[in-house]
Amino acid sequence: MILVTKTLNKYQRLLQCLLIVVLVRRQKNSKELDVSIKELTVVTGQQPTVNNARKSVAGFKIRDGMPVGLSVTLRNDRMYDFLARLIHIVLPRIRDFRGISPNGFDGRGNYSLGLKDQLIFPEISYDDVAQLRGFDITIVTTAKTDEEALALLKGLGMPLAAS
Repeated sequence: MILVTKTLNKYQRLLQCLLIVVLVRRQKNSKELDVSIKELTVVTGQQPTVNNARKSVAGFKIRDGMPVGLSVTLRNDRMYDFLARLIHIVLPRIRDFRGISPNGFDGRGNYSLGLKDQLIFPEISYDDVAQLRGFDITIVTTAKTDEEALALLKGLGMPLAAS
């Protein structure tokens, strides 16, 4: 599907790529935060920000101010470098990979996908990993609809599964 517009600014483009890691066992392992920061820095080439809990939740044993996750926002060259590595190197390393689901769009032209483990990134050594943790990746575009974003991702070479 080719999208034609009258002005150059109406063409769809990528704005940012967000990577999020949720820390699940922070109470049992105090080094999990440091290891996760190191892994996310190696994968993205950028220092992640630590997301702290805003309020205590007794059912989850979370206290106010406790680190609960990490996030990285990639823009411009780092974003395109990361997406190129994701599309051409990382996604084909997934076992039984048949393409990513086209159902990950949010209705406003943004795409989200989750990776179950960090070992599919070639930068992370198998020997250094004590616990598997996944990544949530969100690709934010200027597209207004899911069809426009789908065409943009197909144009970038994203391997989408047949729906």
